[in-house]
Amino acid sequence: MLILNGPNLDQLGRREPETYGYETLADIEAALHQTAALLGVELQCLQSNHEGVMIDAIHAARSTCAGIVINPAGYGHTSVALRDALSCSPLPAVEVHFSNIHRREAFRHQTYTAAAALGVISGLGAQGYDLALRALVAYFGRKRIA
Repeated sequence: MLILNGPNLDQLGRREPETYGYETLADIEAALHQTAALLGVELQCLQSNHEGVMIDAIHAARSTCAGIVINPAGYGHTSVALRDALSCSPLPAVEVHFSNIHRREAFRHQTYTAAAALGVISGLGAQGYDLALRALVAYFGRKRIA
């Protein structure tokens, strides 16, 4: 599974901790690796402040990953190109946001990328990543049964 984080998420733990918490991205990734081991999956983690790098990672994941957990951060609200990359990917994706985007500024209430995702987890902080990873694994379990 690809864990893809967008702009400014490398500043977690320092950036607006009242909104984003005190955990660093390294803390979150370490916890996700533990969950992945329990679920029997491997992770590739990438954070980028650059839209094109994120798009390239989505395209490259086709050959190495089964699904994507993405926190597009601010790009979710602005990037049609990132949405298109997710849409043309055969991989299922779950979008994650630390804060409840519907309780914030009006421009954050909608994300372009959500339309290309299986689901969106918003407002549960770092726990959203764990839930998104588990949702993807469960998705594949349901897909095998169907």
